Amino acid sequence: MLPMTAFFQNTIGLPFGWAWFIATIVGILVIALPLMLAVAMIIYADRKIWAAMALRRGPNVVGPLGLLQSFADGLKVFLQETIIPSSANKTLFLIAPIITFTVALIVWAVVPWQAGVVLSNINVGLLYILAASSLGVYGIILAGWSSNSKYPFYSAIRAAAQMVSYEVSIGFVLISVVLWAGTFNLGGIVEAQQGHVLGLFNGFGFNPLLFPMAVVFFISSLAETQRAPFDLTEAESELVAGYQTEYSSMSFALYWLGEYANVLLMCTLNATLFWGGYLPPVDWAPLYLVPGILWLFAKILFFFFVFSWVKATVPRYRYDQLMRLGWKIFLPLSLTFVFLVSGYLMWLRVGFPA
Repeated sequence: MLPMTAFFQNTIGLPFGWAWFIATIVGILVIALPLMLAVAMIIYADRKIWAAMALRRGPNVVGPLGLLQSFADGLKVFLQETIIPSSANKTLFLIAPIITFTVALIVWAVVPWQAGVVLSNINVGLLYILAASSLGVYGIILAGWSSNSKYPFYSAIRAAAQMVSYEVSIGFVLISVVLWAGTFNLGGIVEAQQGHVLGLFNGFGFNPLLFPMAVVFFISSLAETQRAPFDLTEAESELVAGYQTEYSSMSFALYWLGEYANVLLMCTLNATLFWGGYLPPVDWAPLYLVPGILWLFAKILFFFFVFSWVKATVPRYRYDQLMRLGWKIFLPLSLTFVFLVSGYLMWLRVGFPA
């Protein structure tokens, strides 16, 4: 943000306060507008991947190759009437999707796109993401409760238990990453991965001690974003459409936008925390000629493909299986690796007494 602030201050002659304000607004728009376009296109990509895996065509009518299908769907929901159930708490019913959508956007402020390119380069970026993303569950809980309907309420209870359960494991996984990187700053975490393994590979995921944590984080990302096989909050065979059952028009669209923005965020965090972020996979000088943002985009697209692949091929878990995985497998596993990583780092940095 500082270079952009300096541009408005020195070139246009604005006072520092106004220069900083305008630079911040521009930075937000530069992230938010492409993100909304990306969400529309990954919804299309999601449907094409599922179709290909089921030997179907997928969207192929609206626009060339069906590329405008998501925009047609967006126009359709925009033109629909917003229906609010007569027995619903109208204020909370309308606020709930706004909370989910807003929280899905604000977390992008600390994501480093390449070296030095980040909207807010705060030292506790990882804590900020944990704090902000954990607020997303309130949008789902409020939707389920305020709808005053049986199935949305069941969905809200499931969402609360599910997201809390897997946030515990994610927290312990991130402790391992922070211990190794020595910082909560996301840019610092990415830089700590350069030449991390054998001075050749960029990424904590190549480290045998951290690779299991990368797998746990990826699976927990699926649960945190309610993606299959952990989409128990929207299990249509049991809950109709879950917490979204009573929603229509743009309030329904806000949930979809927020859900896919969260999926993109989790893909970005997988790439940033374990696989080098904007760094190339191998610490080889010619690879750095490719802009870092392109490496980050390539990794995000790879993880999104795996997200879609899992959804198309893995059957939904039962709720007891979901809870058992979170509390009886991931929690003790992540705690064990916190112990192993901290012990190994203590041995490397301090050494054990003879």
